[in-house]
Amino acid sequence: MFLKGDRCYSDKCSFERRTFGPGQHGQARFRKQSDYAVQLREKQKVKSMYGMLEGQFRQNFKKADRQKGVTGENLLVLLERRLDNTIFRMGFASSRNQARQLVRHKHIMVNGRKVNVPSFLVSVGDEITIKEKSRANPLINESLEAVERRGVPSWIELTKDSYKATIKAMPNREELTMPIQEQLIVELYSK
Repeated sequence: MFLKGDRCYSDKCSFERRTFGPGQHGQARFRKQSDYAVQLREKQKVKSMYGMLEGQFRQNFKKADRQKGVTGENLLVLLERRLDNTIFRMGFASSRNQARQLVRHKHIMVNGRKVNVPSFLVSVGDEITIKEKSRANPLINESLEAVERRGVPSWIELTKDSYKATIKAMPNREELTMPIQEQLIVELYSK
């Protein structure tokens, strides 16, 4: 589910090593899951990956459904455009939870204005910076050092020296390397 931060990008990822459930009976029985169970599991995985509650996730799905284009891709683009996720992608935070806390504690400025809403949707041309007083924060600096291992997506232009990033374009589905099957989520909500 990529909740372990940098560990899931290495060989030590526990989800890759053990694909079965925990406990002594985890490997013993294998039952075929129903279609509903597979769809629900995928939705729950994406929800927990982005740290959202059911109501927020459902609203994002409805918004993606109203937009033109493929609903699943629209949903993933909306989730990627959230401010807390964008800060995580830029490398200002080592996890989405840490990024959400940075936003809530008013360390982030978008286009020169303080924003403390993690679900704020960024647009093309938005300039995201760390407040002047917050630049000495060791968590932010450690995260910026680790950004080389994780990489910055091509739709974000990062200037590490000035703690500034610019949104160059909207994220594409091809740029998202996480193992998400968005079609299962669309099928689940279409029932």
